Amino acid sequence: MSSDSTKPEEYLSKINEVRTLLGPLPEKSSEFCSDAAIARYLAARNGHVKKATKMLKETLKWRTQYKPEEIRWEEIAREAETGKIYRANYTDKYGRTVLVMRPSSQNTKSYKGQIRFLVYCMENAILNLSDSQEQMVWLIDFHGFNMSHISVKVSRETAHVLQEHYPERLGAAILYNPPKIFEPFYKMVKPFLEPKTCNKVKFVYSDDNLSKKVLEDLFDMEQLEVEFGGKNSDAGFSFEKYAERMREDDLKFFGNTTVTSASALLTNSDSEVSDSENKHLEDKEDEKIKNGTLESSLDTLEKPKPEA
Repeated sequence: MSSDSTKPEEYLSKINEVRTLLGPLPEKSSEFCSDAAIARYLAARNGHVKKATKMLKETLKWRTQYKPEEIRWEEIAREAETGKIYRANYTDKYGRTVLVMRPSSQNTKSYKGQIRFLVYCMENAILNLSDSQEQMVWLIDFHGFNMSHISVKVSRETAHVLQEHYPERLGAAILYNPPKIFEPFYKMVKPFLEPKTCNKVKFVYSDDNLSKKVLEDLFDMEQLEVEFGGKNSDAGFSFEKYAERMREDDLKFFGNTTVTSASALLTNSDSEVSDSENKHLEDKEDEKIKNGTLESSLDTLEKPKPEA
């Protein structure tokens, strides 16, 4: 999930070393091992060839088992109804895809469903990147947010999936008007995020001209939606219009909108029932947040692996 400006050519010899260590790959896995992709894994592991290879192997294994490329809109449409995550119809000044996130719009209790929806959004955002871009921008709107919207279990798995399987994809994360109660939470979570990721996180407040400049530097304010201080009143979320866009994307990139992955056979209710087995543990962790005892909850988080 972290990011830097490293170009594939700067890692050319190491890219070849990684390919040698990977050995022969199935055609499907090879699709995710372009020079640019390997360069991202190298950057995520500070140029360490063996660590980057191990990380990439784990992603290829995950992709084989989880099949993120087989998720289709119809499978995750329910998760998308409130616009809690959606791809904006504009880019930043660098041509990067923009994902808008609204934590207060959480509408389901299915842990598996929420992660699967996130993966679909990441895959879709990547497919919509221009040829010259590897990264995206997150715009996180905290309007209406309170601590009840935080799930430690989902947060932990989100961080794991993004950092381990989508390295170097984040160009910037804008936290827009986070409430004061969020700041201590972020300070406690920060040690569990990669340093490069933390450097991309910017706190922006609508009543602070200095922090608003962060948005002005990144976006054409005529295109940015009004909720973030922009002038585009037509860029908000409409589920019907967004559903149409996503179906068109499925057709464009995959040639059909049929859900083929086995896990897609689970209905949302089935997914929520299966998640209920672990829900009492999640509730205990979340209760610690609300009681101000988050440190003990965070002991269960996996700290980032040390970089060589």
